[in-house]
Amino acid sequence: MKKILFGFVLIFLLIFTAACSETKPPSEPTTNQESSSTEQSAALSKENTSDTQTLAYNPPKMEDLEGKDDPISESIKRGYTYVNESYVTLDEYVGNNLSCTSCHAGAGVGEASSLVGVTAAFPEYNPRAGKVFTIEDRINGCFVRSMNGNMLPLDSQEMRDMVSYLTYISEGIPVRADIPWRKQNKMQVADLPKTDLANGEEIYKQSCIACHGADGEGIGANTGPAIWGEHSFNDGAGMARLSTATMFIQRNMPVGQEGSLTQQQAADVAAFILSQDRPKFPGRANDWPKGGAPKDSPYYNEIKSVIDGIGEK
Repeated sequence: MKKILFGFVLIFLLIFTAACSETKPPSEPTTNQESSSTEQSAALSKENTSDTQTLAYNPPKMEDLEGKDDPISESIKRGYTYVNESYVTLDEYVGNNLSCTSCHAGAGVGEASSLVGVTAAFPEYNPRAGKVFTIEDRINGCFVRSMNGNMLPLDSQEMRDMVSYLTYISEGIPVRADIPWRKQNKMQVADLPKTDLANGEEIYKQSCIACHGADGEGIGANTGPAIWGEHSFNDGAGMARLSTATMFIQRNMPVGQEGSLTQQQAADVAAFILSQDRPKFPGRANDWPKGGAPKDSPYYNEIKSVIDGIGEK
């Protein structure tokens, strides 16, 4: 009897097993490993597509630091002051009447020559110096050229504070990102039109004299900076190149009518401005040591590499 009962049970189990094997479950539960894999794939896809998306121009505001007195916030605040009021707060190092804001509007967060994201771009090779620059090198380059002064000591509080501020306004910009608003004041020297100084002078009188003065001395570092004369940038500054000045003027001048000048008009007024006297950069003979000196450099024929025959071909 037991054998018969055992036989019935065995047959029932075989039939039940066969039936279950033919029925497919509607869905299998996702394991933790599969879920993790899916999330990683989604994150990787998002990371890959983020490089192709346009960066948002949304720098943090100084107002966000109001009421904060921690060391980093205080350093950023001091750095902002140094950038915005350089010739007053750093008069020991600034040799003219300009501030960083004179070229980089709104302490670097305005549209003219924005500094947003600048710390994410360094270290960067600088062909004019023939070596890799740190952000500190870049800052000091402006001090000795655009502000015709002296370098900040690398370990000084002033330098640390300026780096703190530039890092703050660069928050959210990935390292080595393609920053669309950076280096917009660039054009090929070969694309420069033939300039007319007389026409440039007329345009200056019509559109520039109110802010920059008849003598080029300006009315204020951040409202109408000196653009020639002893209180302006020296001939080693980037703005002393006709191509850079042309693009800066066309994109950003006159204030309130940005973009109203044609490239020819911008080139003419740039040529007029750069034809005026300005301080000489003492180290100009050593610029572009590895060649490639641009022909619109105001001292192209004095550059050692050009004299030695390895200048721009």
